[in-house]
Amino acid sequence: MAFSPPKTPIQQVEPERDLYVPQPAKVVNVVEQTATEKLFEIQLASGEALGHQPGQFVQVFVPPIGEAPISLASAPNGRTSFALVVRRIGDVTSALHRLEAGATIGIRGPLGHGFDVEELKGHDVLIVGGGIGLVPLRGLIQAVLAEREAFNRVVIFVGFKSPTEILFRDELAQWEARDDVEFHITIDRPHPDWSGHVGVITTLFPEVEFGAARTKAVIVGPPVMYRFVITECRLKGIADENMILSLERRMRCGVGKCGHCQINNRYCCLDGPVFKYSELKFMWEAI
Repeated sequence: MAFSPPKTPIQQVEPERDLYVPQPAKVVNVVEQTATEKLFEIQLASGEALGHQPGQFVQVFVPPIGEAPISLASAPNGRTSFALVVRRIGDVTSALHRLEAGATIGIRGPLGHGFDVEELKGHDVLIVGGGIGLVPLRGLIQAVLAEREAFNRVVIFVGFKSPTEILFRDELAQWEARDDVEFHITIDRPHPDWSGHVGVITTLFPEVEFGAARTKAVIVGPPVMYRFVITECRLKGIADENMILSLERRMRCGVGKCGHCQINNRYCCLDGPVFKYSELKFMWEAI
């Protein structure tokens, strides 16, 4: 029997990205943020966009050293490049810090579940970032401000240990200058180079009133910060299901194979890193 061609053209389907194989990528730019953190602008060698959500992460491969999970620090917003902020704490991150613009690295991802920006639309949004927790929140804030009219009130709380650890100084100044954002920043202890608010990040809560029923809180920071910020949110009447957190610690392989980030029956790299507190409060190791 002769072969009859289909009457309609066959649709070409783009192959899914192999999350086990690093894609070559180029370091476009490197900007020092603090003594231990640098911001890297990265672009895939293919020229295509990464296709990520704020709050997701990538595995960064530095040959021949190895790879490490790094939070994405930018929103897509129509750009083909993306940002990472790397803290120098180990072999891979130290190797990254030695790289300059033009270097080639490997990227696996994007991985995990990020922030659901659509779910936040139409609500008051409280964003609480402690220290390097501001890194994944930067992408969320960029996404929110890119569609500012889709959100109601936007309140940003940012806290650092000292002025020497402040990230994204230029952007913080831009957020503070906006009329449609309520921006508050604090450092933990008095410092001769600081004239602003002093105290841990929870000391910002008494300064602001919230309409609890319409507020969604997004919280990222060191583990010790979570329980205290959650308590403050509850005191303001914010429901557990309206508190959104990111658990970025413990991740290693990024694809749920090593078991390093398992908490109870969940994997931070697959089921998270973004969770609602209503899920996490039953996972005793999580908070």
